Amino acid sequence: MIDLVRHAAWVLLVTFVLSLAYELYRATIKAGTSRHDSMRAFVQNLPLYVVAATVIGALFAGVDWAAWAGLCFSGGMILVSILYYNPAIMLERRPGLIDWFEDLVFTGLLFVATALLLYDILGTTLPS
Repeated sequence: MIDLVRHAAWVLLVTFVLSLAYELYRATIKAGTSRHDSMRAFVQNLPLYVVAATVIGALFAGVDWAAWAGLCFSGGMILVSILYYNPAIMLERRPGLIDWFEDLVFTGLLFVATALLLYDILGTTLPS
């Protein structure tokens, strides 16, 4: 049987490492492009990565509530990405190819993690 929670943890780890690297890129190389592209904005968003790290760590540790927390966190981040980030922040940043790539991969990976965690919570197993 495939360990869905561990796979979801890996997906979320990759997702948020990609996001952190992208935000650092925007805060340094693209600094000043928009009000969201500065070291100050980068530092203000660090609590989100602390929450992500906590959820990911709990998923890897196999804590009882971790699958539910990961599902809620991933689902919430999908909603934020679609309903807030894309229509508000993304357009202010004057996006290029790198920006669209990161946004689509970030959101897509969140969907993958959400699906894996939902399967786990529903008791669905996948063949190995």
